[in-house]
Amino acid sequence: MSDTKETAPGEPVKPRIKHDWYQTDAQVVVTILLKNAPVDKVKVHYGERNLSVTSAMPGTDAEYSLEIELAHEVVPSMCSYTVTPSKIEVKLRKKEGLRWTLLEGEGKEEQVKAIPQAVLDASGPVQQQPPKLFRKDWDKIEKDIKKMEEEEKPEGDAALNALFQKIYGEGSDEVRRAMNKSFVESGGTVLSTNWNQVAKEKVDVKPPDGLEFKKWEN
Repeated sequence: MSDTKETAPGEPVKPRIKHDWYQTDAQVVVTILLKNAPVDKVKVHYGERNLSVTSAMPGTDAEYSLEIELAHEVVPSMCSYTVTPSKIEVKLRKKEGLRWTLLEGEGKEEQVKAIPQAVLDASGPVQQQPPKLFRKDWDKIEKDIKKMEEEEKPEGDAALNALFQKIYGEGSDEVRRAMNKSFVESGGTVLSTNWNQVAKEKVDVKPPDGLEFKKWEN
């Protein structure tokens, strides 16, 4: 491609400067083959649908100028350029995840292929969302533990103790007093939940059949 203009009679002929372009998933890159362009004399302006590049041409009094009406919109704040001894390279950030079919003019939308947003996010200086912190669901853990405890089926003495603990934990104050009084007064041989009966008199020792209760003496 060339962007030289016709010269009037008597004017020096300007060197022909080629420019070309290619694209990635998120960018369009315009390359201007202007060698040894003075960095401080290169000016680039980005618009949403246009690009303007001007530069002094080394060894001459002429000025290079490139004006392009872009086929699709770009994000000016995310565009950039670099100047090297062999070229000027302009990187234009695409506004939409589209595959450009043309650099200039109106792009053909029916031939454009959408690019996944994840690819766009990974290919340029876009603001990243903070990583999600791993959080334990303590409510769910507590429910799971409680469910496991309920599903466990104790046997023998363990089952009996579990039953007494459940009655004691869920019982009224009178139930607890009855259980405490009957257990202590009977030497652990009686466990009653009837406070009306236990409150009337001392609870006697009632060892299991075939066993004799014996009180240890110091």
